[in-house]
Amino acid sequence: MKDFNDLLNTIEEPKKRERLEEIFTHISGKFPELEREIKWNQPMFTHHGTYIIGFSVAKHHIAVSPEAEVLDFFEETIKEAGYQRTKMLYKIKWSQSVSYDLLDKMITYNLEDKKDTTSFWR
Repeated sequence: MKDFNDLLNTIEEPKKRERLEEIFTHISGKFPELEREIKWNQPMFTHHGTYIIGFSVAKHHIAVSPEAEVLDFFEETIKEAGYQRTKMLYKIKWSQSVSYDLLDKMITYNLEDKKDTTSFWR
């Protein structure tokens, strides 16, 4: 896969493809400084060469991965939004609404916390 469109074209169900595209469009509009990248066949947003947030698609959900430290920081907010959390991601079921406020806060947190980071991961 070369870009986000390649990934989106692999999603057969139109509603799922549209949902993910809406998320990507929201993030690009709100955070134009972020770069879209595909690494390990996963769409992600980076800034100055460091990872900010990534996504993957599963049969029953979208997985959102902002790194474990961010998940720990926002653990209560994730629970309040009704999302299931694992060690490295949280899941937005296809039947659930997307909390753009939570996404924005996580991205803002990572941008600030990693502003001087020179490596890809924390």
